[in-house]
Parts: sequence; structure tokens; C-alpha cells
Amino acid sequence: MGHLKGVFTLGYEKDLLILPFDHRGSMLKKLFGIEGRAPTKDEAAQFSSLKEMIYEGFLKSLKMGVPKDKSAILVDEQFGAKILRDAKSKGIMTCMPIEKSGQDEFDFEEKDFRGHIARVDPYFVKVLVRYNPEADDELNARQIKRLREASDYIHSIRKLMIFELLVPGTEKQLGKLDGDKAKYDSEMRPKLMVQALKELQDAGVEPDVWKLEGVEKPADSKALVKQAQAEGRDTGIITLGRGEDPEKVKLWLKVGAKVKGIIGFAVGRTVFWEPMKQLHEKKITREKASSMVAENYKTLVELWNRERK
Repeated sequence: MGHLKGVFTLGYEKDLLILPFDHRGSMLKKLFGIEGRAPTKDEAAQFSSLKEMIYEGFLKSLKMGVPKDKSAILVDEQFGAKILRDAKSKGIMTCMPIEKSGQDEFDFEEKDFRGHIARVDPYFVKVLVRYNPEADDELNARQIKRLREASDYIHSIRKLMIFELLVPGTEKQLGKLDGDKAKYDSEMRPKLMVQALKELQDAGVEPDVWKLEGVEKPADSKALVKQAQAEGRDTGIITLGRGEDPEKVKLWLKVGAKVKGIIGFAVGRTVFWEPMKQLHEKKITREKASSMVAENYKTLVELWNRERK
């Protein structure tokens, strides 16, 4: 714990290996073809059941030796309220998102976000934000105002905040690289991420954990840690998977595991998408699907622990 500019900050420096399945809009579209409408009662029940299968896989992985004190689940209350309650009763670390799903601009899922947090009482509160320092200034200012509110409140109730930052390239930035997204990822994005962290910190947004897109160069990882921990902050960074293929994710984790200050990962779709899709299409049994989730997650945890040494 540290004190920063007179503000109470918690920070988080222990290893943190999250299985995130708080996906809502994108998954409803992929699995059920739902867009621009709410799911029916039946669709919502099916979706919740698929999320419960992922959680069953997580529980299996704990029995297979995944360390409980390092692992956590990230799931939304809308389709995972039962999961959040059960995990809490078992002493599993829980994370819950408070952002509205599928929007380019950050806003709260519930207007009364404070009541939302109090009702679920998770260990970590997560926000997902798309923030590019060279994007629309007014958009960034609106997002910062809400994020500052969230950050202040989360710390006032002594909770921990995870900030998931995505830095999508602007048309202008991608134009400079002939629309080459891979080039943007390796050449432009890392510096923009450092800049985004600084702007958010300067505006009083103080996460305990930054959840960031992976970078391929150790020097970029170190630059991110340096900014995350500027002015004596005890903040950790975890790498997100972004639905990338397993090999790419493993590369990101290998780079991160060797950098002090990078404390873990949050990899979801790479772990659960295939088993979830196959179960939904009735190609495999629920038992088989949850075992696949357990194996996939355990593989990443073992890779992390091995590279960490």
C-alpha cells in the first residue's frame, strides 16, 4: 500500500492469473446472432448456462493444481450472478465489470454504479475502456470524468480496481501504416499505451491493476511498468489475450513473465471459445467442454509459473 498525492491507494503486486468470461455483446452476437436487441429469456438462460460451464472448468483446474491464491474469475452479474455468489462462498477471488458492453465510449452498465458494486461486492471491480490519446479530445474528456468517479469511489470503499485499456488505432494512425494492424501493434501501440497511462494517472484515475494488450518487445513491457509504477505507485500489470491465437498469447505471456511489475494475465476466449462453441452446437458434452476449459487454463498457468522462475 502506498500514499499518493494524499490519496489512499491500494496497488496490487502479487501474481494474478484471471480467467475472464465477462463477454456480453460480442458473444451474444457470435453465438446467438443477437444484435441491437436484448436476448429472450430462453437465450439469456442458455448463455448463463454456457458461462456456468466455463466456471465448472475453472473449478476443475483448481482440483488439477492451479493455485487458488493466484487465480481469479472475471464475470458479469447480468449472466453470471449465480457464479459470482458461488465463487465468493468458496473463497475464490472475483472480478466484476461495471461498464456497458459493446460500446466505443465508456459508460456505466447501471446508472447507480455504486449500488451495483455494493450489491455484488466483488474482490476486484473492472472497467474496460477504449482510449487512444490521439483520438477525439471531447470523447476522452467525457470518459475520464466517469473513470475518475469510478476510481475515487472504488478506493473510498477499499476495493481494488482493474483497468482494462484497449488502444485501437485511429484512422489517421492506421493510414500512416497503410492499414497494417500488425505493424500498428508492434510499432505504434506500445508508445500510445504509455501515453494513455500517463494521461489517465494525471487526471486522477488510479487503478490497482492495469489490464493491457500484450507487447512483443521486453523494452516495451518495461516502459509500461515504469509508467504504471511512476511516483511510487504499487500498481501491477496483467496481459490480456484479446482473443488471439494461443501461440501469440503464449508469446506475450513469456515476455511478460520475465518483467518485474507484470504480475499475470487475463486470457478468456483463447481458453474457452472452442469448448463453448462446440457445446453450444451440441458437438461435445458439457463434461468434455469444461475439461477442455480446465486444461487450456491450466496450460497457461503452468506456462506463466515456468517462465516466472
